Amino acid sequence: MTRTENIRAFDIIGNTAIVEIPKKAKQGEKAIAAGILAQQKNIKAVYKRIGGHGGKLRLQKLKHILGEKRTVTTHKENNVLLKLDIAKVYFSPRQATERKRVFSQIKKQETVLVMFSGAGPFAIEIAKNTPAKLVYGIELNKIAHKYALENSELNRVENKVKLCCGDVRKIAPKLRKKFDRIVMPLPKGAENFLNISFAAAKKGAIIHFYDFEKEEDIPTKAVLKVKTAAAASGKKIKIISIVKCGQLAPRAYRVCVDFKVL
Repeated sequence: MTRTENIRAFDIIGNTAIVEIPKKAKQGEKAIAAGILAQQKNIKAVYKRIGGHGGKLRLQKLKHILGEKRTVTTHKENNVLLKLDIAKVYFSPRQATERKRVFSQIKKQETVLVMFSGAGPFAIEIAKNTPAKLVYGIELNKIAHKYALENSELNRVENKVKLCCGDVRKIAPKLRKKFDRIVMPLPKGAENFLNISFAAAKKGAIIHFYDFEKEEDIPTKAVLKVKTAAAASGKKIKIISIVKCGQLAPRAYRVCVDFKVL
């Protein structure tokens, strides 16, 4: 029998496990799933990752292995409940610590913009756990936006969260607002939206910019992207910190550059 130790990694989202199974263990994937269900009594369904996240909405292809055949679940994290469809909404439970790191910095009466807000993890956790005045979220995925609205009600933060569905490039300028803090949790290609964040930032605003880089390129490439975009927008900035917040592959990391708009 193939044992659960043979799997490379698995994520738990609510009561669902998403498993990464190496090719050599493919024939034993049901045994692996059975092992997870036996060891993790709260898990009701096991799915297998097929390839990486892809497309404009960064969705993950999944294959049902064992347990209940359903992809909607409710995940608990950082004092909030998040309902979502794991097959139709991008969500990484591995970023819980990073989300807490960011919302722990938020001060009283801040206005916050979360770009690419998904089912609402950043926006709702900020609204629930901080003294922020108002949190805006913008999301392109209509299904993710629907869940974000539902999660806003589920966590009783409707009075602090304003959610918009559409392209950040079109929606952000229409808000006609300047923000104290902007979160950009799109690790691939977020540099293409830095000009939008600069246009929406107050003087003194803090921006959290996410990027994927090889270890040897941290911090030079991520910081260069920020500085290049700042120069193009006619802005001066100050780098506050560069944080590794997840691993994409061996020697490749998700990083966050925290910087201030001067």
